[in-house]
Amino acid sequence: METALLEKLFLTASTQSATRTLIPSLIYGCAWKRDRTADLVHQALNAGFGGIDVAAQPRHYREDLAGEGIRRAIAGGRVKRENLFVQSKYTPISGQDPSNLPYDPKTSIPTQVHASITSSLKNLRTTQDLSGVNDSYIDCLVLHSPLPTFAETKEAWLACEEFVPHRIRNLGISNTTLPILRELWEVAHIKPAVVQNRFHRETSWEGPLRKFCRDKGIVFQSFWTLSANPSLIRARPTEFLSKAAGVSREVAFYCLVLGLKGTVILDGTQNHMQEDLEGLEKVKEWVKANNYEWENQMKLFRDLIKERAPEESAGKRLQ
Repeated sequence: METALLEKLFLTASTQSATRTLIPSLIYGCAWKRDRTADLVHQALNAGFGGIDVAAQPRHYREDLAGEGIRRAIAGGRVKRENLFVQSKYTPISGQDPSNLPYDPKTSIPTQVHASITSSLKNLRTTQDLSGVNDSYIDCLVLHSPLPTFAETKEAWLACEEFVPHRIRNLGISNTTLPILRELWEVAHIKPAVVQNRFHRETSWEGPLRKFCRDKGIVFQSFWTLSANPSLIRARPTEFLSKAAGVSREVAFYCLVLGLKGTVILDGTQNHMQEDLEGLEKVKEWVKANNYEWENQMKLFRDLIKERAPEESAGKRLQ
């Protein structure tokens, strides 16, 4: 596992990004939280989560309530905005509810992007009144998915770039394929700092795509991590780490995924916030005292997902 994960539980966003942004190993995911979003975000930040992932997509997210939860946590003195990683998304029309959109679908793609980002900056401001909108910023704005053509994807990306670095610190893309990511990397002025994709067997756990991310310094954000991998949660290295470090199998599995270089996880738990965060700390301490065994378990885990070890051994980077 990388030194950053073990010592600080943070990764630094891409060296290609506009600003060097700290990304927590576990980012609290707000999808499908509906009317509970504000309370759950507030609870997550109070528990110690350092990042929030949301989207300007009313079909699956309540970005306005995520902002309310953030403001409540800041007002309560639990967190400071500068210490948070706040991430949102521009969602193309294909992913939106036509009856509830953050932009006019009849307008051009750049106009849609501008309207979506403007609404996100308003929703995620730090003050209850609108005076905070002018100072509002987003640490990472993710293109929720590629658009129907690459020309349209490029058009949306370039529109996002206009907000970097003052209103948006970094850009990323989600639900992408490796060919699209490669092409986007070539044409983008602001290179992708993160890629957010599912982590599951049907895409070979995104092995080739994650290698590209490692080579380019892009942080891979894993989602659908638990739901899509019941067999890996029951697998030998997960069971071993769970018992050895005294954590749940779910936390042990998270740590094995985090042990893959350059990876962080979206964690949408509603009931195990403290357990997940404390579990990472427990595994961190166990790895310090059992580095050789950790490397053995990581080798077994990589074998299960048919992945070769990164060029630089993770264990050798421990300090």
